[in-house]
Amino acid sequence: MSDTWVALEGGTDPAERRGVLRRAHESFATAGRVERPVRSVVAASWRRSARARVSPEGTARVELTDDGLASYRDAHPLSRMMPLFRELMGAYAMDGEHLMAVCDAHGRLLWVEGHRATRLRAGRMNFVPGARWSEAVTGTNAPGTAIAVDRPVQVFAAEHFQRPVHPWTCAAAPVHDPYTGRVLGAVDITGGDRLAHPHSLAFVGAVARAAESQLALLAPPPAADSVRLSALGRDEALLITAGRKVRLSRRHSEILTLLARRPEGATGDELLVELYEDESVNPVTLRAELSRLRGLLGPGLLRSRPYRLAVRVDADFDTVARRLASGSVAAALSVYEGPLLPGSQAPSVVRLRRRLADQLRAALIAREDPGLLADWAYSPWGEDDLPVWRALASVLPVQQRPAALARVRELDAWQRP
Repeated sequence: MSDTWVALEGGTDPAERRGVLRRAHESFATAGRVERPVRSVVAASWRRSARARVSPEGTARVELTDDGLASYRDAHPLSRMMPLFRELMGAYAMDGEHLMAVCDAHGRLLWVEGHRATRLRAGRMNFVPGARWSEAVTGTNAPGTAIAVDRPVQVFAAEHFQRPVHPWTCAAAPVHDPYTGRVLGAVDITGGDRLAHPHSLAFVGAVARAAESQLALLAPPPAADSVRLSALGRDEALLITAGRKVRLSRRHSEILTLLARRPEGATGDELLVELYEDESVNPVTLRAELSRLRGLLGPGLLRSRPYRLAVRVDADFDTVARRLASGSVAAALSVYEGPLLPGSQAPSVVRLRRRLADQLRAALIAREDPGLLADWAYSPWGEDDLPVWRALASVLPVQQRPAALARVRELDAWQRP
């Protein structure tokens, strides 16, 4: 494990390190300057936290309680992993006076269990089920930052962005869907200085890998003849076919996205118009791309005259559209990993990307659910979305509105002509 991700090197005195980090934190909070002892992963996280206008004096906010929390976590894929998490981490948390926590992909805590006295202390900073600990809301912290960088992270003392969290040490690792690679959430261990050791980071990493293996056993692999396409939030789509994972080039990603939307197929001339801004592109260029794609996919999957896919493709963007059409807004958002092929400039992909995002955000605004609106607003693609921030500010409880209203004023000033 790289020292970048471990809070303390061997032999480092925790008390001495606390003082160094406290001074570095104050320097950043007052002058925006990162002192040299701060690890690169923490420095980058502090900068993201500052750009998100996280207050160093703030605390996490509770978004789900009671029945809403119970129904949400019962439906979450990681709920099936709780027996495993408790078996592997429960005794460790209790014996060490630590906490075990599990969050979703938005940094929302779903379960917080462990030593009773430690739970009571953690409750004062809202480290409780239903609270959002995403990096964009509470700044640098292990579960939120592990999700942000998609790898295990340990955070010690004043490496946390918010001062109320400075007494704590935590280590967290993301948990992925074993077939699509999508981040489902993170598993975390939180406590005192005794966790400031490389072993705690290795421990949560091993627990996350065990959970992914268990998920693979519980969910049968895709059928041999099934084809799944993941293109949301990716410039290069991931295709799963016949048990193989194929990472596609940008152009091949665009072609498969368009053909997945057109089971009836498309002629070469139609694909030229849909793929290229410059209509003078030689058809030979497209035929060469299609030939390479056919070789990559294997025999029988891509047909011609017209160009079409031989089997139905289960695409993540189609799943979002279907769930929206049925009124399942929360379910649609849970699948939405970001804009469709965000780097693509292919005319038809651009139109599809905008239409899907506009439909989803309109449904969120109409739903007026603070948690769902916050999921969008605090995402990389929603951080500058003024209508969503306005909607969020209007439905938050009064005591939770100041940060959202500040963001509304900032965005309004930027976007005003």
